[in-house]
Amino acid sequence: MNQELNDGLPAREAALTLIDAALSRRGGIDEAASAHGFRFLEPRERAFARALAMATLRRLGPIDRALSAKLQKEPPPRVRNLLRLGVVQAFYLDVPAFAAVATSVEMAGINKTSRPFKGLVNAVLRGLLRDGPPSDDPEQLAPPWLFARWSGAWGLETARAVALEIANEPAADLSLKDPSLAESWAARLEGEILPGGTLRASRKGDVAAWPGFEEGGWWVQDAAAAIPARLLNVKPGETAVDLCAAPGGKSLQLAAAGARVVAVDRSAARLERLADNFKRMNLTAEVVAADAAAWDDARTFDAVLLDAPCSATGTFRRHPDVLWAARPGDVASLAAVQSRLLDAAADRIKVGGRLVYCVCSLEPEEGEAQVEAFLTRRPDMRLDPVTSGEAGAPAASLTARGTLRLLPHQLDGGQDGFFAARFVRHG
Repeated sequence: MNQELNDGLPAREAALTLIDAALSRRGGIDEAASAHGFRFLEPRERAFARALAMATLRRLGPIDRALSAKLQKEPPPRVRNLLRLGVVQAFYLDVPAFAAVATSVEMAGINKTSRPFKGLVNAVLRGLLRDGPPSDDPEQLAPPWLFARWSGAWGLETARAVALEIANEPAADLSLKDPSLAESWAARLEGEILPGGTLRASRKGDVAAWPGFEEGGWWVQDAAAAIPARLLNVKPGETAVDLCAAPGGKSLQLAAAGARVVAVDRSAARLERLADNFKRMNLTAEVVAADAAAWDDARTFDAVLLDAPCSATGTFRRHPDVLWAARPGDVASLAAVQSRLLDAAADRIKVGGRLVYCVCSLEPEEGEAQVEAFLTRRPDMRLDPVTSGEAGAPAASLTARGTLRLLPHQLDGGQDGFFAARFVRHG
């Protein structure tokens, strides 16, 4: 094996670790990369490892279907992951086919578990190269149980449109500290301004090296994720609390709009990242490490934002591992958590104040069903319907009830999946 190919083995081993961690529910890609100390890799190797893992997870369903057609029995997990990486390199990344096969065979040979399968790895990958790339069938891109749920909620055609977004690498979306500078930032970052004010950049690479990062001109935030905070319409001087605030994108929006912000999150470690973001943006917030449902503070606020813990199935464009880590039982257990948090959030609102509840989930139990149950429990709250196009939301996302069901395919170029509802406290 030539030295150039051999030099890429550490990155490929790192990618195997990332995939294994994601599929065994030992944390997502980002958490695994930190936990396993990938700092020993050069920046270029880290980027390649991440690209390998992400591309594998984005097309895991079709890849596994193609592999299973070639395998008479299930090989050890390392061997299947090596085959997955070989397919991804050959068909979806800029790696020559011979290198995809050669590195996979070489990696099989350096581990005692996979060593007996070197011949299998070679034969299966060469067979798939003859067949051509797996089909991006949307009904294979999502786990079957999730695709069935989406079909039941919105119909087959919409479910297929949502699932097709799984394979697409998303652009970088940015929220601007000063929206009046949008055109200037769009020119500097080679991007376009979306409805609502999000800047979608066409640049690639490390965002920390882009113009405006160090000086605090913008922060990274998906176009859909930026909509809920806008729905609160905070005015300068108003009080606002962001419950479950970390890593802080929505808190930054509220502070940039002039609100006096309290950012609450149960994770002190995640709040450190929020504090760093506020420092970089030269904005201020009161930061509180507490469980939002049990936070011992008597204050009430003009505006309350609850981005509740959820199954996060709507974030698959940037975190495809969530699709394969999620389990059917997660939705029901997290829905119960959301109910408790919604009641706690309502108690924080001044009379006449407003609440926005949102989740980055595609599951109705974590969205539409929460709204109806909440209004039944809380007669002091009323739904404040969102209007068409408000906050930059695509018109197709507005429901008959006046809530937002933001689906990934509704925006050209994609967006995260979100649900959002706005309420007013009237008594």
